[in-house]
Amino acid sequence: MTAPNILILMVDQLNGTLFPDGPADFLHVPHLRALAARSARFRNCYTASPLCAPGRAAFMSGQLPSRTRVYDNAAEFASDIPTFAHHLRAAGYYTCLSGKMHFVGADQLHGFEERLTTDIYPADFGWTPDYRRPGERIDWWYHNLGSVTGAGIAETTNQLEYDEEVAFCARQKLYELARTSRDPSKRPWCLTVSFSHPHDPYVARRTYWDLYENCQALDPETACIPFDEQDPHSQRLYRASDYGSFAIGREHVRRSRRGYFANISWLDDRIGELLSVLESTRMLDDTVVVLCSDHGDMLGERGLWFKMCFFEGSSRVPLMIAGSGIEARTIGSPVSNLDVLPTLCELAGIDIDAIAPWTDGRSLLPLTGGAERSEPVLMEYAAEGSSAPLVAIRDGRYKFVHCEIDPPQLYDLESDPLERLNLAADPANAILVATFMEKVRARWDMAGFDAAVRESQARRQVVYPALRNGAYFPWDFQPLQKASERYMRNHMDLNILEESKRFPRGE
Repeated sequence: MTAPNILILMVDQLNGTLFPDGPADFLHVPHLRALAARSARFRNCYTASPLCAPGRAAFMSGQLPSRTRVYDNAAEFASDIPTFAHHLRAAGYYTCLSGKMHFVGADQLHGFEERLTTDIYPADFGWTPDYRRPGERIDWWYHNLGSVTGAGIAETTNQLEYDEEVAFCARQKLYELARTSRDPSKRPWCLTVSFSHPHDPYVARRTYWDLYENCQALDPETACIPFDEQDPHSQRLYRASDYGSFAIGREHVRRSRRGYFANISWLDDRIGELLSVLESTRMLDDTVVVLCSDHGDMLGERGLWFKMCFFEGSSRVPLMIAGSGIEARTIGSPVSNLDVLPTLCELAGIDIDAIAPWTDGRSLLPLTGGAERSEPVLMEYAAEGSSAPLVAIRDGRYKFVHCEIDPPQLYDLESDPLERLNLAADPANAILVATFMEKVRARWDMAGFDAAVRESQARRQVVYPALRNGAYFPWDFQPLQKASERYMRNHMDLNILEESKRFPRGE
């Protein structure tokens, strides 16, 4: 069987509860809706870690943060960790990235043969948390609720400019790939297009903002919970977001959610453009399309914003896979972003046993054919807003959250999808809590995990200020273009150039 091309459409901070079976009805997203109609739709997919860099390193490698050592947004992603880009490239694929992947460290490719844009976030150790100072807020880079009070309309923003470049470069690359699509000796390709929307700030263009003027989803289903009634980790997130310095009213919440929904619609148009190129260049039938996100966004539920916790809005993400031979259906089994790597490898014809040592995930292809899965989904978090690592297990209908310094949390997601009732607080559930604690102890050495995080932070606290003292060489990816090889130059034959760049030719 010919290896398919693969187009990965990755977005940032997209709440998976908005994709119960494809996009929610209130979202204005015709292109995503059309993609969902022909996709295997995973309604209970979870991030491996609800923060950008650790979540993306886990997505790329199929490994939990405790294996990658990418604990936070300033932890180095080591070059010797295999990613899906390495596996596919070894199997003959051309691998390319347009957009964000939040790699920290000198390696800014991690198996990608080519990268078309720089990243939107820094690649150095500057955003390192410090467990030695629990509760300390690092104001210059921690989230604060200015994104909520500042929600509204703008013609352009830093993120819009970035994502427009990401989309433009990706379209150019698809046309370039199309020119060789009929060459029998061509390499299959995997193009990852990674946007920064709908990540806050919640600012959108008026065209998209106006789509949600009377939207029924502008109010969260769970109102703000008073600080003294929140669980300890949520209290830490309140402090980390500098909640006390902002007076957040209902209209702030509604405007923030409206801007977020508007940016999903903006993304939908960019995704539609890319899928249109696939169709117009006759590559759609030969291409598997994957839609995913690194983590979600709480969007004001419980009074929480952004991510950094295991509640559904933060940890649950959309996942849709469309392609020849993949049945369009809804799959309810809990799955993980860790499963994307082995799924891509199986689609590419790679021996799954060969890559098994390098991933904590399992291929999703059996589930697309109707198989069931009983393995639990695992998650980890050890970054800003925490004072010790947190872990979570989604097993069947239950989600269990453990941190060595906090009381346990247990939710029945079938009877309580909004996670309003912590069952662990009821002595009647002591046996169930003990069963989950046995699973935690069997899977994690929590003391060792904590020590490894603290050591990593301490090393970076030494290295970062040293590297910023004196001559500074940034690790940020610098996309280089050979301008003298583009368009028309005097060493080129115009007739050959025009013919080679035309697609399709002779029609």
